[in-house]
Amino acid sequence: MQRMKDKVAIITGGAGGIGSASCRRFASEGAKVVVADLDINHAQAVVDTIDGDAIAMACDIGDEASFKRAIDATVEHYGKLDILFNNAAMTDPALQHADTDVTDIPVEVWEKTLHVNTTGYMFGCRHAIPHMAANGGGTIVNMASGSGLMADASRVAYGASKAAVISMTQYIATQHAHQRIRCNAIAPGPVITPTFRKIAPELIEIIGRHALTEELGAPDDIAYLAAFLACYESRYINGQVIAIDGGLTAHHAHVMDLQDYMASKG
Repeated sequence: MQRMKDKVAIITGGAGGIGSASCRRFASEGAKVVVADLDINHAQAVVDTIDGDAIAMACDIGDEASFKRAIDATVEHYGKLDILFNNAAMTDPALQHADTDVTDIPVEVWEKTLHVNTTGYMFGCRHAIPHMAANGGGTIVNMASGSGLMADASRVAYGASKAAVISMTQYIATQHAHQRIRCNAIAPGPVITPTFRKIAPELIEIIGRHALTEELGAPDDIAYLAAFLACYESRYINGQVIAIDGGLTAHHAHVMDLQDYMASKG
């Protein structure tokens, strides 16, 4: 299918697992793809795997000037901007490890996480929307998280940042619909990458037990949904957050334990 034929898309965090899968998916759908990432070498490596029109772009989403340069350079290169997929996030292991609970988290970790994960998305939307409006409209897809919908045992700043992304998505959809700009959010559950399997294989079994699907998600699963939300086929979807989590948010937390209890009673 060529559902995004001749559309121009920026995908931030394009060198990561979900990002690279999304870049390849968008390109396969006919989009001209800008693989935007902090690491230009890794971004170029992704471009080299794409069978289609794609370029690598250095972009630090936490730096407004850097994000604006990437967006302006995209418009200069391709002549327009149709799609922004805000996918990049704070991934520094040290900061993630220190993201605990409100009684313990260092303030600088809280502020850095929200700055990148939320304010960074605002930067992208701020500078993409005028280009989209000038071109007659566009689509924004924001990466939220299941952690923005439900609380977890740690990572309070991450969860708060993603909850803010969900609210911002609704505001953008509401305030810019008259410019024919749609904005939706994706809230993934755990996504299994090679790194995930290497560093936390026990979590796959723990979390997977509560999924309603046979297995947890892969980067391609998220890429498929992002591509759908970016194309015309989703034209009637606006201001929504769509959970893609194997059914983790579909049931009460006690369901699996209750099933075990019922089975033990025969």
